[in-house]
Amino acid sequence: MSTDSFRDFVLEQLTGLADLRCKHMFGGYGLHYGEVFFGIVFDGRLYFKTHPDTLQSYLDHHAAVFAPSEKQTLKNYREVPVDILEDNERLTHWAREAARQ
Repeated sequence: MSTDSFRDFVLEQLTGLADLRCKHMFGGYGLHYGEVFFGIVFDGRLYFKTHPDTLQSYLDHHAAVFAPSEKQTLKNYREVPVDILEDNERLTHWAREAARQ
């Protein structure tokens, strides 16, 4: 699946977020809910911002940290598990949790 078709799939799965925006950035795409940057689509994978109260769910799924290169790692962004990605209701819930400030 190409990066653009994966992005389109993610956006389709997140149609429940009325104020969702997607912007091209650093070879991938940034997801914004309102003014909050909460997600990254990169290299056929989706990463959401984690918080202390959401991190355990990602750890339970052994979710990888976002590391687009050896020199760059964003430890508070974790890969969204496939079972969540494929369930638009659960994905929308996880997205809203990621966008909380």
